[in-house]
Amino acid sequence: MNIRNHKTPASVPEAIVGGLPVWKLLAFTMAGFLAIMTETMPAGLLPQISQGLGVSEALAGQLVTLYALGSVLAAIPIIAATRSWNRRPLLLLAIGGLLIFNSVTALSAHYGLILVARFVAGMAAGVIWGLLAGYARRMVPHRQQGRALAVAGVGQPIALAIGVPLGTWLGTLFDWRGVFWIMSALSLLLFVWVRLAVPDFAGQSARQRVPIRRIFLMPGIRPILLALFVWILAHNILYTYIAPFLASVGLGHRVDAVLLLFGAASIMGIWITGVLVDRWLRALTLLSLAVFTVAALTLGFSGGSALVVLLGVATWGLTFGGAPTLLQTALADTAGDGADVAQSMLVTAFNLAVAGGGAVGGVLLERLGPASFPWALVVLALLGLSVVWSAGAHGFRPGHRIAAS
Repeated sequence: MNIRNHKTPASVPEAIVGGLPVWKLLAFTMAGFLAIMTETMPAGLLPQISQGLGVSEALAGQLVTLYALGSVLAAIPIIAATRSWNRRPLLLLAIGGLLIFNSVTALSAHYGLILVARFVAGMAAGVIWGLLAGYARRMVPHRQQGRALAVAGVGQPIALAIGVPLGTWLGTLFDWRGVFWIMSALSLLLFVWVRLAVPDFAGQSARQRVPIRRIFLMPGIRPILLALFVWILAHNILYTYIAPFLASVGLGHRVDAVLLLFGAASIMGIWITGVLVDRWLRALTLLSLAVFTVAALTLGFSGGSALVVLLGVATWGLTFGGAPTLLQTALADTAGDGADVAQSMLVTAFNLAVAGGGAVGGVLLERLGPASFPWALVVLALLGLSVVWSAGAHGFRPGHRIAAS
């Protein structure tokens, strides 16, 4: 099913999707959206989950922790072990995992069983993220792979922006179990969509399968993963503790509106990245990190001005929105036939950075207060900038994208 036979959705700019099999790629958009929504949504339902299960809110919060842990621990070994599998059955198995274990969460009254269900659902999400980039790239010519990733990746910033507030809002309409049933229904819809619309691709033969260690040691892989880690770590220090930071500058009552601003700016960032990534991957990555540094400085020097803070948040979202597309494209180009395993490394590094952002941000909040967040972001953004700058020969090469040798 090609875009030429269908109207382009108004939400996906023609500059990105022109000539792409957009309806097939949007299945990956929804997969990424569901994976992130399933992870973050319980944070907006903690009081209901706590009351419903008879546990503290801190224990209810472990539903988020166990999901992330499942993604971290499963991504590399499962993707590595299933490299010979056809891609569509593996993707359907992962989507089916979300369907089944979201349903278990909705049905169960036993806290321990729900934690197990959340862990396995996180494993399924780790597989989805490990597959998404390589699968989407195989559906288009090399010259359009960056754009394809931009379309496939737009679900992530949308879910990050609205996951918690949407979960809270849905919790006012249904109880928390009803929200998990909605996630299950969407998973079923996605399962059918992928089965009917997304083409299958063969896995790798034994000859094609490169050992994990050799992929990790390929020139350029480690700089990309390091750049990813410090960038996502910086982002999550502020994103995780956005509420206390906004309260410190007098915007504590507008957290929802600020998150929506961040999400809208992130979507704009993905659009810009999708248009330019196939021609200026290195330049765009350097520019994004440089402007991200400026956004952090803007927040640091805001002086409590609401307008300046909003400008800083919008700039932060604009530069961060395209980050996954830039890093996934660079990693897949560099890894070549090992792209799926390399992407699973990215999933692991990403989730470790998310956890690290919560830990580091918590320490900064307790010891130095929320005013320290922008300066931590500046240091990490500059470190990421230096890593990308030094990786000009491998990882973030200048000029138009070149197929990996």
